[in-house]
Amino acid sequence: MAWISGRLKLRPLLPSITNSLRCFSSASAILNPDNPTVPLSGKQKSRMALSLLKFEKNPDTVLSICRAAALTPDTHLDRLAFSAAMYSLSSTSSFIAVRSCINELLDLKNDRHRAHAIVLFGQARLLDDAIRLFDEMSSPSLKCFNSLLFAGVVAKKHGDVARIFKEYPKARGLEPDVDSYNNVILSFCESGSSRSVYSLLDEMTKKGIKPNVTSYNNLITGLCREGNGDDVDKVLEMMKANDCNPLVSTYNRIIKGLCKMNKSVEAKNLLEKMIKMRNVKPNVVTYQHLINGFCKESNLEEAKKLFADMDHRKGCVPDSYCYFVIIYYLCKGGEFEDALNFCKKSIEKNWVPRFTTMKTLVKGLVDSSKMEEAKEIAEAVKDKFPNNAEMWKEVDELLST
Repeated sequence: MAWISGRLKLRPLLPSITNSLRCFSSASAILNPDNPTVPLSGKQKSRMALSLLKFEKNPDTVLSICRAAALTPDTHLDRLAFSAAMYSLSSTSSFIAVRSCINELLDLKNDRHRAHAIVLFGQARLLDDAIRLFDEMSSPSLKCFNSLLFAGVVAKKHGDVARIFKEYPKARGLEPDVDSYNNVILSFCESGSSRSVYSLLDEMTKKGIKPNVTSYNNLITGLCREGNGDDVDKVLEMMKANDCNPLVSTYNRIIKGLCKMNKSVEAKNLLEKMIKMRNVKPNVVTYQHLINGFCKESNLEEAKKLFADMDHRKGCVPDSYCYFVIIYYLCKGGEFEDALNFCKKSIEKNWVPRFTTMKTLVKGLVDSSKMEEAKEIAEAVKDKFPNNAEMWKEVDELLST
């Protein structure tokens, strides 16, 4: 009798188990069509969704992917996937789909979810929706307020950011913190008003809010972007005076700015200073900016020296970006033999440059009478571009002559 009772208790569970299996199958079919019967873990769903959303433009398919992955703002992967979905939907002006995605997948009674929804509306260029959601809150949190400021930044509505920062704290009983100010600093810098940040920094000090590395890093980026690099030393002095030591990220922003202004030699001088510093050592990002800078200035020899120098720096192993940049510019500069050597090393690490770069390299090798090398490299990467079979025809014709 107990056995029968136990069996009877199990029966109501069967429909829910069946439904769960159907959900697994449905999600797998959307996220992993090559193996639709294989159940996916939460992390696998997120990874698959992110991979698909980077390229998907059809609004209905984007929504299906988001639903299948059951995205939430609770993991980094899901947040990246949500952002990819917003950019995809907004690029096709599918704003109804944006609203559906946010309303279906986020619990707008949960403060964390509401804060993320506000940012997503900003990423989709729907700042009015973000403001409406914030205004509907009876007691909005500072987190949601900061999200609203950031939404204005990513939506590039810098006038609204200034208005929200000025009007909302008093109206809604909020006291801005360093994150609030950093969002406004970022807005000023992205709108070409970096020098207006100095007054904000003064205001923070008067209110007892200490600027942090992010505050100064954003200012440095803005100054460099606007060609006001002469102010950078002043900012570094301000940091030290306020007991806010510059980090490697600070120097990387300066180096990036100098390289963008075609001042890669000055940027390399800063690298040499960093090497001598006790607490600030260059990293892969430092070298990325420098290699890109020297390549853009057609100083390929210096770029190759930097590449070699990385091998002697702890924690500075060249990544795929470094390889792809130098291969592209070596091909552009007609140095196909060196490009081939870098390409071989890159492929050994399973990093294959984009199709257009590989096509240029193969054609360059053929024109340099290096037919065997051209055939070898073409054969090595053909299977990496299965969707470009038609585009390889021109290369195949060259290799068959």
